[in-house]
Amino acid sequence: MKVLLRSDVRGVGRRGDVVEVKSGYARNFLLPSGAALVASDNTELQAASMRKARDLRDSQSREAAETQRAVIEQQTLTVAARASANGRLFGSVTEADIVNVLRTATGISLDRHAIHMAEHLKEVGTSTVTATLFDGVEATINVEVVAK
Repeated sequence: MKVLLRSDVRGVGRRGDVVEVKSGYARNFLLPSGAALVASDNTELQAASMRKARDLRDSQSREAAETQRAVIEQQTLTVAARASANGRLFGSVTEADIVNVLRTATGISLDRHAIHMAEHLKEVGTSTVTATLFDGVEATINVEVVAK
């Protein structure tokens, strides 16, 4: 069944795309949730305007992400945590801690899932983590962990 997507659906397509899906998936999920419309000959004009709006929104979001990346990469975030005498932390510095420090230092608010760490920081010192700001736009964050 051909449907016009009204919103981005993971694994299916993006807003404004006309895609072929199984009829049961369309009938039971896409159409009742409002994520899609049944595609017809008259929906091509609507699809084109949806794609144009999507592309405009994406370009604006990409530009905003580029400016955020420039601000983030200039900063060195300092996180204070309780540590032992040999520099080992009591606990760890997580993605949520980095998001909170980033918000207070720069005013940029990110979701904690945008931060990518190999493992939580467990020692005093400096390290780098990455943050996905937009598709294809990643920022490197310098984090310095100091003892309280």
